Amino acid sequence: MGAEMGKLRQVADGVWVRQSEWVWSNSVVVRGDEGLIVIDPGINGSELDQLADDVDQLSDPVVAGFCTHPHWDHLLWHSRFGDVPRYATPAATRVAAEARERAQAMAAQSASGIPLELIGLLTPLPANGGPVPGEIIEHQAHAVGHAAILLADRGVLLVGDMLSDVLIPLLDIRQDDQVDAYEKSLDRLDEAARHAEVVVPGHGAVAEGPQVAARLAADRAYIDALRRGKEPVDTRLGPHADWLQGPHRSNQEQARGR
Repeated sequence: MGAEMGKLRQVADGVWVRQSEWVWSNSVVVRGDEGLIVIDPGINGSELDQLADDVDQLSDPVVAGFCTHPHWDHLLWHSRFGDVPRYATPAATRVAAEARERAQAMAAQSASGIPLELIGLLTPLPANGGPVPGEIIEHQAHAVGHAAILLADRGVLLVGDMLSDVLIPLLDIRQDDQVDAYEKSLDRLDEAARHAEVVVPGHGAVAEGPQVAARLAADRAYIDALRRGKEPVDTRLGPHADWLQGPHRSNQEQARGR
């Protein structure tokens, strides 16, 4: 199992993942009772077209979208998925509406062929979850209203921009106490992961079996180092990932000022 670059691959019963070349971003498709839910589709226009082609092969209709958090690369959509509700937590929906123009500008700068007019058009997820299956786990790490989805009946946890093997935890500069928020969110994801054999991050490889605990341990160790003011020993940092040094320094500065 796992996500293969450029192809929609099944990772569990009724759960598929397609990985983009852009920061190893994962688009997720989940089969619900009413049809398919497309989660965080991306990244550029040609990839959205290819994802739509693959979704067409699944036969079931797309009945909804879901956005795990309000960063531009998770706010994308394509007309071929249909004019259906695109859900997010109420907090994420509010932030996405406020930041929609900025998200459109960032998308235009970072990717090509994206339908900019469809970015960030979200609907608050109803309390009963609507057509989105599983348990919504909302927390404040990384972004306001960030949500994970636990599909316990399939042993899958979808975690958005958490538990990545390629990205360090990235603190939200717009929120205070992000070190505390991350520790609390990791506790909640740890509890949820006890019901999952497969974890799908927003970026990077799908984690299975023992890899799940390793991802949790890596993020905990990084956040603990920030709390203690120490330089973390983290394989995600190094010469192979110079582009993460800026965000890493920003994390350290924010942790010092907490």
